[in-house]
Amino acid sequence: MKLKAIRQITGRITLLSGLHIGAGDTEMHIGGTDNTVVRHPHTRLPYIPGSSLKGKVRALLEMRSGCMAGTEGRALRFTHLEKFHGRQLEEARKICALFGTSGADGEDARAFGPTRVSFADCSLTPEWEAKARDVALTEIKAETAIDRISGTALGKSLRQTERVVAGVAFAFFIAIKEMEGDEDKDLTGLLLEGLKMLELDALGGSGSRGYGRIAFAFDDATIQQQFDAISFS
Repeated sequence: MKLKAIRQITGRITLLSGLHIGAGDTEMHIGGTDNTVVRHPHTRLPYIPGSSLKGKVRALLEMRSGCMAGTEGRALRFTHLEKFHGRQLEEARKICALFGTSGADGEDARAFGPTRVSFADCSLTPEWEAKARDVALTEIKAETAIDRISGTALGKSLRQTERVVAGVAFAFFIAIKEMEGDEDKDLTGLLLEGLKMLELDALGGSGSRGYGRIAFAFDDATIQQQFDAISFS
């Protein structure tokens, strides 16, 4: 299998609602925030981990394919393919080619070749990095469980969650390896479909409560047109 090219897809992610991607706090501070956002350890500025993008896009594509029932909630890999047939098998193979499968799956799994797509961490755009000197990029949102009968807050249920505020923009970079034999797979199209589903769903935590709505804008006009044309209706 021969590498033909590495394609770059770049652009901006603009937050349409507050975004919470947790920092994995290991300790609590009295009077502090329960759930902080992930930040760069040197600049202390928020960013979007590439792993968060990749994991959610992959999960949405696997959900659409119907393969999740055959993987028991685990990431799709080569050893699961024997459970699928027809169009579902075709989709599963494309997902494995795009996102990779474990090398521990044996010699046959190596026929897929290397993982095609890689997601870089998304830093603030230069404009928003400059604004960070003068404006707050995060907010603290207090949430509590409500008694359905009295309409009042339940005791000891208050949680404070940090969110990156709506309107903030991040720069994204995605690379796709184009290998010989991939011509009939349209893996770039599959990736864009996953990104479109992410735009319709949510990134990060508490998506069902309005967090994590985002919008993609691509630097390449052709990619933007292809993305805009995707419809699931």
